[in-house]
Amino acid sequence: MIRLAACTLVALTLPSIAHAVCPTDLEAAAVAAAIVARQPVPLPAGEMSMADGLCGQGKVVRFLGQAFGPVVGYKAGLTNPAVQKRLNHNAPLRGTLFASMLVPDGAELPAAFGARPVMEADLLVEVADPAALARAQTPLEALKALKTYAPFIELPDLMVEDPSKLVGPTLALINVGARAGVVGKAVPVKATPELAEAFAAMTVTMSDGSGAVLDSGKGSATLGNPLNAASWLARDLAAAGTPLMPGARLSLGSFTKLLPPKAGMVVRVAYEGLPGNPVVGVRFR
Repeated sequence: MIRLAACTLVALTLPSIAHAVCPTDLEAAAVAAAIVARQPVPLPAGEMSMADGLCGQGKVVRFLGQAFGPVVGYKAGLTNPAVQKRLNHNAPLRGTLFASMLVPDGAELPAAFGARPVMEADLLVEVADPAALARAQTPLEALKALKTYAPFIELPDLMVEDPSKLVGPTLALINVGARAGVVGKAVPVKATPELAEAFAAMTVTMSDGSGAVLDSGKGSATLGNPLNAASWLARDLAAAGTPLMPGARLSLGSFTKLLPPKAGMVVRVAYEGLPGNPVVGVRFR
């Protein structure tokens, strides 16, 4: 087993992955070591297929677990058309969330929390019945398979020297940019048609400390209803032969643009239209 500590030098000295096939263990370790060190990751030298990117992600994730702790869930990336357009891929992608990535509401974090840090308004749900979630064909059926939902500011990391060069396979390789996230108070699910519809109809607003709106979006911007992202994740994991366990956390995607954090900034995200209009906040130093 190649340890991350032993691969840091590789990450610093390997300028690019040498060939556009599934990365070797050594190449994947170099990518993981760069991610842990918050340094730009080495990019493939040639065109990489999505199959190669996903194959490489599996290896990278195994190395990341050595530094980031146990897997606690998964994220659905590229569920918003605007983010798909920016990152040059027109379908969702799955990444893995680790225990150390999730911090509580009100946390203070460095603005430079990654190599190319950004922030977005998101939503986190907790799975109650994985099999039912994978079978869900409607938002209400997906809601019935969940235990809680929570406001969530995802803090992704674009991780490469030039994010404009990110494409689907490369994004898959870097674990869909999973870096950190701020979790608000969990709300128990009451699976009613009205609540299922509220997830699509809600307005999600990201504001700064002065109350100025940084961006906002509708729940429907995420696959028509963010609950659809939860069932997509469950099906994608089932197809990959990866068991989704009760209690797993699922990050459902972006309701706002990817925005850069700045030192001294306070950020608040509000979910108008969900019961109690939940909020979550973070401060950057």
